[in-house]
Amino acid sequence: QVQLVESGGGSVQPGGSLRLSCAASLSIRSFSAMGWYRQAPGKERELVAVITNEGTTDYADSVKGRFTISRDNAENMVYLQMNSLRPEETARYYCTAGYVSRSYRPGYWGQGTQVTVSS
Repeated sequence: QVQLVESGGGSVQPGGSLRLSCAASLSIRSFSAMGWYRQAPGKERELVAVITNEGTTDYADSVKGRFTISRDNAENMVYLQMNSLRPEETARYYCTAGYVSRSYRPGYWGQGTQVTVSS
């Protein structure tokens, strides 16, 4: 069983940037894909970005062009670079490890890191 630990959350003004990090306790190559979800208060959890072992990425339409997911297999790390952040993106962001079967299926979740976008 893998442990996923997120870091890098915090408070930022609208238009600002944050970089989230996710440290995995074992090789992320054990999973066919890694992903980031977010959940805002009173809203359903939303898939933000996914990256496969081959490096293929996919994003929610709302973040395309602003967010970038990446991975470092040697360090067992996954990152989410978030630019031009909006207030409505205030949420808890979760790192996940999972598999792709038609779509991404998260199997393991981290505890999350809070991102607050406010002036």
